[in-house]
Amino acid sequence: MTSGKDTMGEQPIFTCKAHVFHIDPKTKRSWMPASSSAVSVSFFYDSSRSLYRIISVEGQKAVINSTVTHNMTFTKTSQKFGQWSDVRANTVYGLGFSSEAELQKFIDKFNEVKEATRTAISKATSNGGSVVTPVTSANASPISARAATAAPDSSTDNLLEPPGNSLISTANTKIEEDIPHPRSHSISGIQSNESPSHQVKMDKGTYNTSPIDTQLKYENDRLKLALAQSSANARKWEIELATLKSNNARLTSALQESTANVDEWKRQLASLKEENMRMKAKYQTDLENSKGGGDLADELRKEIQNLRIRVEQLESELESKNNEIKMISTSNTSTELQLLQKENQELQSTINLTQSELQIAQSTYESQKHILLTLNQQLASRIHELATIHDEMTTALQT
Repeated sequence: MTSGKDTMGEQPIFTCKAHVFHIDPKTKRSWMPASSSAVSVSFFYDSSRSLYRIISVEGQKAVINSTVTHNMTFTKTSQKFGQWSDVRANTVYGLGFSSEAELQKFIDKFNEVKEATRTAISKATSNGGSVVTPVTSANASPISARAATAAPDSSTDNLLEPPGNSLISTANTKIEEDIPHPRSHSISGIQSNESPSHQVKMDKGTYNTSPIDTQLKYENDRLKLALAQSSANARKWEIELATLKSNNARLTSALQESTANVDEWKRQLASLKEENMRMKAKYQTDLENSKGGGDLADELRKEIQNLRIRVEQLESELESKNNEIKMISTSNTSTELQLLQKENQELQSTINLTQSELQIAQSTYESQKHILLTLNQQLASRIHELATIHDEMTTALQT
C-alpha cells in the first residue's frame, strides 16, 4: 500500500539519510533491518489536517509511516542511533545515522514537529473544537486504534540498546542484552484524550460514526492511489515487455548474421590456405632458379679472373718483346728487327683479342648480376606478400 505522501496536500519539510530498523515483533529484544542501505527519511506536513508524518520509502515499500503525536519521544541511545515508539503502528522505529551531527538535526526537527503538534492541539482545544487525528501509520487500522487506551507515551522506559556499527552497515546484528520492549507497557497506558477520535467509546456503549467515515474515506483514497500506481506499473511493464521482445528480435537477427559471417570467413580461410600452398610452391621454384644463377655467376667470375691473368701475361711478353726490339734496333740487325716487329704485331693482335674477350666476359657478368638483382627483388616481394597473407590468415583465425 502506498504511503499517500503525494495526496491530501502533504508537503515535505525535512529530509535526511539514515538506516531504518524495526523492533523484532517476536522477541521484542533485537532490531531488524527495514532498509538494505541508508534511505531518505522525511517529515511531511498535511495542512488540511494539521498532521505531521515521518515517511521513508525504499523501492515500492514504505519502511516508515509514522504519525507524530505530541506525547511521542525520540530518544538518543548512542552517538549515532536513536529510536521512538509508535503505538498506532504497533512498533518501535530505530534510525542509524552516519554522524552525530545528522542525528542531532533529526532530533531537533522531531522536537520541533512534536511542539507544533502540541500547539495545534492546544489551539483546537481552546477554541472548543475536537481534535481529529486520523490513524495514518502503515500498520494502523480501526481495530488497533480501539485497542489503544489513554496513557502517556512510554518510549523512554526500558529502551533497547542501539545496534552496533556493523549492524548499521550490514543490517543484520542482534542486541545481546535481554531488555524488555517499551511496547510492553505502552498499549495499556495511553491517555483517553490522545487516542484517535474514531475509537469506540466502550464506557458509553456508543459509536462515533463521523470519524469512522473520515477514516474510511482516507483509506479509500489510499486504495485509489495504489490502484492508479498499479495501473501505471502495468503499463510500464507492458512497454518493457515490448522493448524486450524487440531487443530479442534484433539479437536473433544479429546472431544469424554472425553465423553467416563465420561461414564466409571459413570459405575465405580455405581459399587463403590454397593460395598459400601455391605461393610456397612458386617461391620454392624461384629459390632453386636463383641458386642455379648463383653457380653461373661463380663460373663467370672465375673466367674473368683467368682472362685478366692472361692479359697481364701477354702485356708482360709484349713489354719484353719491345725491349728486344729496342736492343736489336741499336745493333742494326734488320732481319731480326723485322721478325721481332712481326712477332710484336701478332702479340698485339692477341692482346686486343684477349681484351675484347675480357670486355665481353665483363658485359656478360654485369648482365648476369642485373638478372640476379631482379630475381632477388622478386623474391623479396613474394616473401612480403607471403607474410601479408600469413598475417591475414592469423587475424581470420583469431576472429
